[in-house]
Amino acid sequence: MPTVKDLRDRIKSLKNTQQITKAMKQVAAAKIRRAEIAQRQARPYAEAVAAMLRDLMNAVGSVDHPFLKPGREGAPKGLVLMTADKGLAGAFNSNLIRLGEQLARQEKNVVWYSVGNKARNATKRLSQATVFDIPLSTGPKIETARRIASRVTDDFVAGTISEIVLVSSKLVSMSTQRPESRTLVPIVAEKSAPAQSGPRGAVEFSPSPEFVLSRLLPKYLEFTIFSAMLETDAAFFAAQLIAMNNATDNAGKLVDDLTLQMNKARQFAITSEMLEIVGGADAVAG
Repeated sequence: MPTVKDLRDRIKSLKNTQQITKAMKQVAAAKIRRAEIAQRQARPYAEAVAAMLRDLMNAVGSVDHPFLKPGREGAPKGLVLMTADKGLAGAFNSNLIRLGEQLARQEKNVVWYSVGNKARNATKRLSQATVFDIPLSTGPKIETARRIASRVTDDFVAGTISEIVLVSSKLVSMSTQRPESRTLVPIVAEKSAPAQSGPRGAVEFSPSPEFVLSRLLPKYLEFTIFSAMLETDAAFFAAQLIAMNNATDNAGKLVDDLTLQMNKARQFAITSEMLEIVGGADAVAG
């Protein structure tokens, strides 16, 4: 049975841990607000780029761009695994890594592009090659997104990889973060929607739809990766907020349980001493 001193030391250690988790919870709450603001500010641009891309894909007959052509047959698939740089966020990073490993097992050969320190550490343990790694938070995110897009584009155009697949997190709500995968390149045109009745506005592109599309596709890839980085940031801080809140509550419950055990141990020690005193007095009197 632990002594009163042991229980008191454990309670002190738990209270110190509780202060740390409470501080991390407050930091995560402040950072997620900034991350959500950045995500909301980028959303209108992302929607406009996606809508323009759909219009251009429907308007052009054919355009000579590598993103619209199938990759080299027999080349490995390129997997861009995007995680956070830090942990203490529950199963956030492990869920993303698990999804990436599932996709890798479905293919005979893959090439890893890791974004985030946790993704870098995970891909180094795997048998497939990791040709590129970069932290998620290193300078402006738009510059990081350009570096990632430039590297995967060069490899795809050179025939080193046949596809570019992104594995990242989607912030569904503050309590739900869902890992998802999507193929970024090659871009497949969506099926045309059924004709709508009534007048429809015509979209004009200058100098030509083919020229605009050839310039838009690289920017579309850059901003898709940039948007995924903002989404992963917000999802990570949401997961960390929940994890630190649960850790703070659990530490409080453990402190209460240990305090009860310490009081019982103290009472047991006092009772034992009183019994010894009474027993000694009876022995002297006898």
